[in-house]
Amino acid sequence: QVQLVESGGGLVQFGGSLRLSCVASGLNFRLWDMAWYRQAPGKQRELVATFPTGDIPNYADSVKGRFTMSRDNAKNTVFLQMNSLKPEDTAVYYCNADGRSKVDTWGEYWGQGTQVTVSS
Repeated sequence: QVQLVESGGGLVQFGGSLRLSCVASGLNFRLWDMAWYRQAPGKQRELVATFPTGDIPNYADSVKGRFTMSRDNAKNTVFLQMNSLKPEDTAVYYCNADGRSKVDTWGEYWGQGTQVTVSS
Protein backbone atom coordinates (compact mmCIF):
# COMPACT_ATOMS: atom_id res chain seq x y z
CA GLN A 1 0.00 0.00 0.00
CA VAL A 2 1.48 3.29 -1.13
CA GLN A 3 1.46 6.14 1.36
CA LEU A 4 2.70 9.69 1.07
CA VAL A 5 2.87 11.72 4.28
CA GLU A 6 3.57 15.44 4.12
CA SER A 7 4.73 17.63 6.98
CA GLY A 8 6.23 21.06 7.57
CA GLY A 9 3.36 23.37 6.74
CA GLY A 10 2.31 26.24 8.96
CA LEU A 11 1.81 29.96 9.31
CA VAL A 12 4.64 32.24 8.24
CA GLN A 13 5.01 35.95 7.59
CA PHE A 14 5.60 37.55 4.21
CA GLY A 15 9.20 36.94 3.18
CA GLY A 16 9.63 33.97 5.48
CA SER A 17 10.61 30.39 4.77
CA LEU A 18 9.20 26.92 5.26
CA ARG A 19 10.47 23.46 4.39
CA LEU A 20 7.97 20.79 3.44
CA SER A 21 8.77 17.09 3.60
CA CYS A 22 7.04 14.10 2.07
CA VAL A 23 7.91 10.57 3.13
CA ALA A 24 6.86 7.79 0.78
CA SER A 25 6.30 4.14 1.64
CA GLY A 26 5.06 1.09 -0.22
CA LEU A 27 6.85 1.85 -3.48
CA ASN A 28 10.30 1.61 -5.04
CA PHE A 29 10.86 5.31 -4.50
CA ARG A 30 13.85 5.80 -6.79
CA LEU A 31 11.77 4.70 -9.79
CA TRP A 32 8.94 7.19 -9.25
CA ASP A 33 8.60 10.74 -10.52
CA MET A 34 7.82 13.05 -7.61
CA ALA A 35 6.09 16.41 -7.58
CA TRP A 36 4.57 19.06 -5.38
CA TYR A 37 1.21 20.62 -6.20
CA ARG A 38 -0.82 23.22 -4.39
CA GLN A 39 -4.44 24.28 -4.24
CA ALA A 40 -5.59 27.64 -2.98
CA PRO A 41 -9.19 28.23 -1.88
CA GLY A 42 -11.50 28.50 -4.87
CA LYS A 43 -8.74 27.62 -7.33
CA GLN A 44 -7.70 24.54 -9.23
CA ARG A 45 -4.78 22.43 -8.08
CA GLU A 46 -1.62 23.61 -9.77
CA LEU A 47 1.81 22.12 -10.29
CA VAL A 48 4.56 23.72 -8.22
CA ALA A 49 7.62 21.58 -8.90
CA THR A 50 8.54 18.21 -10.33
CA PHE A 51 11.55 15.99 -9.80
CA PRO A 52 11.47 13.11 -12.25
CA THR A 53 13.56 10.08 -11.40
CA GLY A 54 17.07 10.43 -12.81
CA ASP A 55 16.47 14.02 -13.85
CA ILE A 56 16.61 17.52 -12.41
CA PRO A 57 13.79 19.50 -10.81
CA ASN A 58 11.53 21.81 -12.77
CA TYR A 59 9.49 24.67 -11.37
CA ALA A 60 6.41 26.68 -12.11
CA ASP A 61 7.28 30.21 -13.18
CA SER A 62 5.54 31.59 -10.10
CA VAL A 63 8.02 29.91 -7.74
CA LYS A 64 11.24 29.87 -9.76
CA GLY A 65 14.13 31.30 -7.82
CA ARG A 66 12.26 31.03 -4.52
CA PHE A 67 11.45 27.32 -4.13
CA THR A 68 13.83 24.39 -4.31
CA MET A 69 12.75 20.77 -4.61
CA SER A 70 15.07 17.97 -3.63
CA ARG A 71 14.80 14.23 -3.15
CA ASP A 72 16.66 11.76 -0.95
CA ASN A 73 16.22 8.33 -2.51
CA ALA A 74 17.90 6.65 0.45
CA LYS A 75 15.23 8.04 2.79
CA ASN A 76 12.25 7.86 0.38
CA THR A 77 11.72 11.55 0.96
CA VAL A 78 11.20 14.67 -1.10
CA PHE A 79 11.53 18.20 0.19
CA LEU A 80 10.28 21.60 -0.88
CA GLN A 81 12.30 24.49 0.48
CA MET A 82 10.20 27.63 0.16
CA ASN A 83 11.87 31.01 0.60
CA SER A 84 10.67 34.58 0.13
CA LEU A 85 7.11 33.44 0.69
CA LYS A 86 4.25 35.63 -0.48
CA PRO A 87 0.58 35.68 0.51
CA GLU A 88 -0.25 34.22 -2.91
CA ASP A 89 1.69 31.10 -1.92
CA THR A 90 -1.02 30.35 0.63
CA ALA A 91 -2.50 26.96 -0.24
CA VAL A 92 -2.70 23.32 0.69
CA TYR A 93 0.44 21.66 -0.65
CA TYR A 94 0.25 18.09 -1.89
CA CYS A 95 2.96 15.55 -2.56
CA ASN A 96 2.51 13.43 -5.70
CA ALA A 97 4.16 10.21 -6.81
CA ASP A 98 3.71 9.18 -10.43
CA GLY A 99 4.98 5.86 -11.74
CA ARG A 100 3.40 5.99 -15.20
CA SER A 101 6.59 7.00 -16.99
CA LYS A 102 7.99 3.62 -15.99
CA VAL A 103 4.92 1.38 -16.01
CA ASP A 104 1.57 2.79 -17.07
CA THR A 105 -0.35 0.67 -14.59
CA TRP A 106 1.61 1.93 -11.61
CA GLY A 107 -0.62 5.00 -11.57
CA GLU A 108 -0.14 7.96 -9.28
CA TYR A 109 -0.66 8.69 -5.60
CA TRP A 110 -1.32 11.75 -3.47
CA GLY A 111 -0.56 12.75 0.07
CA GLN A 112 -3.16 14.21 2.38
CA GLY A 113 -1.83 17.75 2.02
CA THR A 114 -0.28 20.25 4.37
CA GLN A 115 -1.52 23.81 4.84
CA VAL A 116 0.80 26.73 4.17
CA THR A 117 -0.44 30.18 5.14
CA VAL A 118 1.55 33.34 4.45
CA SER A 119 0.44 36.48 6.21
CA SER A 120 1.01 39.93 4.73
